[in-house]
Amino acid sequence: MFSFSEQNNFFGRRCVWVNGPVIVGAGPSGLAISACLRDQGIPFVVIERSDCIASLWQKRTYDRLKLHLPKRFCQLPKIPFPEEYPEYPTKKQFITYLEHYAKKFDIKPQFNECVQSAKYDEACKLWRVQTVSTTGSVRSETEYICQMLVVATGENAEGVIPEIEGLKDFSGDVVHAKDYKSGEKYQGKKVLVVGCGNSGMEVSLDLSNHNAKPSMVIRNSVHVLPREMFGKSTFDLAMMLMKWLPLWLVDKLLLLFAWFIIGNTQSYGIKRPALGPLTLKNHHGKTPVLDIGALEKIRSGDITIVPGIKRFTGKSVELVNGDILNIDSVVLATGYFSNVPFWLHETEFFAENGFPKTPFPNGWKGKGGLYAAGFTRRGLAGASADAVKISKDIGKEWKKELKQKKQKVPTHRRCISTF
Repeated sequence: MFSFSEQNNFFGRRCVWVNGPVIVGAGPSGLAISACLRDQGIPFVVIERSDCIASLWQKRTYDRLKLHLPKRFCQLPKIPFPEEYPEYPTKKQFITYLEHYAKKFDIKPQFNECVQSAKYDEACKLWRVQTVSTTGSVRSETEYICQMLVVATGENAEGVIPEIEGLKDFSGDVVHAKDYKSGEKYQGKKVLVVGCGNSGMEVSLDLSNHNAKPSMVIRNSVHVLPREMFGKSTFDLAMMLMKWLPLWLVDKLLLLFAWFIIGNTQSYGIKRPALGPLTLKNHHGKTPVLDIGALEKIRSGDITIVPGIKRFTGKSVELVNGDILNIDSVVLATGYFSNVPFWLHETEFFAENGFPKTPFPNGWKGKGGLYAAGFTRRGLAGASADAVKISKDIGKEWKKELKQKKQKVPTHRRCISTF
């Protein structure tokens, strides 16, 4: 997979020179870049902290999950979804697609290696990526040394755990949505779902379908749109309208169509934001909820809408309106965050929130051979677009480097050999 030279330094750390980019993360973004690089014959290393590709999809998603957008907007570069797949592939189908993708392009990540730090060495003009192996009981360290680093750990690396008074002392079961699998074990239980995004809505729907009694906390305003309008996916319709109309007008049309199809959501306790759904997405990265059945459960009373939380006490929760609910379990559908600031020692390209400072569509390339993939807040389509741009740029730099250093010993090799 990659060309390297290897030695041990004075601290017993294995040092590996990578003759190509190091890609951190074996999710869809990392796989897409790897495939595009493989197609150009460029060597690379993929580092993955888990023991499988797409660990978020395989280990940290609920069973009923399907792609929210039609499959043609979610496929990775060079290989489309199989024709027999439905318009909205299931979690299992998507994982199968990714596994076939990795096999097709012979992508073999270095599994169970967690990146501890990545720093740019100004003296040698190289990246030093230090990892710790998470396999077995013996701790082993590796330092990968490369000229290009691709950050592909994604927007959803870690789950957000909110600080709510009394939550730590709540005597019932508390899980984050990343650890929720199915509502089967919650049958007959009163479950508080904290969060009303796509995850919160789908978890509440799944709980209701398994005869649980979910109450969903809606603290802020949120756009809820039907997944399909007039026989087309809402996303597809929006993209089509944007070819001819300004964004603000498309927003108004989408909200008008939604009102005809699903009614006034405010009557169910769901307030709409002042900004339109597409404007809100573009400016703040907040994705509208695409309804697949939760609204019907809300109308029927099978899912109860409640306001914000004031505090937890024992096996109950006090809401901001003074109501007290007795509950058995809590599911935190409170979102995710990027973990990049915890290991990447760089502040010029990445902001404190772990996202590139430069907005879409130019937030994919930094300085010194640094790249970012999958941070566009535009799902799998954004990740694929990043992969194509990054791989083309790396290909250009790779060819230039080969031409300049053909039959020469690179000066930076002498810098590395001083370990």
